[in-house]
Amino acid sequence: MNLTGVVQELRKERDRTQTELERLDAALAALGSLDGASRVLHRRGRPVSAVARARMVTAQRARRAREREEKPTRSKGPIPIRVRRKISAAGLASIRAAQNARWAKWKKQQKAA
Repeated sequence: MNLTGVVQELRKERDRTQTELERLDAALAALGSLDGASRVLHRRGRPVSAVARARMVTAQRARRAREREEKPTRSKGPIPIRVRRKISAAGLASIRAAQNARWAKWKKQQKAA
């Protein structure tokens, strides 16, 4: 094949690719208009007047001020460590007795098997 044949083949391939790209662009444009996310970008919401916006800002500042007032301030003293609960001697004895009974039952089953 000579050089002119190669150039002609490349031009044909370029034209085929160009038409394919145009079809893909058209398909993307059609699907893009159906996409819900693209509509959200253009949604502006209700217009609010400057007076209403000022009232909203004032109300929001008041809410934040109330929240700051309600927050407890930490004292400068040391943070108390949570006291650990202790089990009574009788409670501990009952737990030990129950565990010993479970072990005795298990050992008995092992000997029988």
